[in-house]
Amino acid sequence: MKHPRNIFLIGPMGAGKSAVGRYLARTLHLSFVDSDDEIESRTGVDIPFIFEKEGESGFRKREAAVIDDLSKMDGVVLATGGGAVIDPDSRSRLGGRGFVVYLLTSVDQQVARTQKGRERPLLEGGDPRETLTALLELRDPLYREIADIVVLTDGRKVKSVADEIIEQVS
Repeated sequence: MKHPRNIFLIGPMGAGKSAVGRYLARTLHLSFVDSDDEIESRTGVDIPFIFEKEGESGFRKREAAVIDDLSKMDGVVLATGGGAVIDPDSRSRLGGRGFVVYLLTSVDQQVARTQKGRERPLLEGGDPRETLTALLELRDPLYREIADIVVLTDGRKVKSVADEIIEQVS
């Protein structure tokens, strides 16, 4: 197994990457980092503001730099943003520097989970279901390209998902 001390969580928004990541990190006594939180910390502004001022391409450049930095760490559980896999270099870094877990969830579950909570710039101004469906069709092959395992999160508790991952990396 490659770098079992680093677990990188990938998947669409609403898949549970942050919640599962926090639980995994606590259980495995690793550090937890969230690439979106790190971008906000480094810039001093929230992601919707970055999208507004720099567009998605500006955000993706920042995201790729953060993924590069965070994936070099040792002993971490990293929750990535849903679009982190768009950048080929980020895919390569994630795939080569840790154990990659694709948290797969249905569009129905994504719609339910993204209706509340964090602002999500890609869901602004359109039908969320259509947007999420299109994003999943585009990104699913990219997630699968680097995933060591795929874990379905629909209707599951965080502990159940985390326990399945722990079983796979042990």
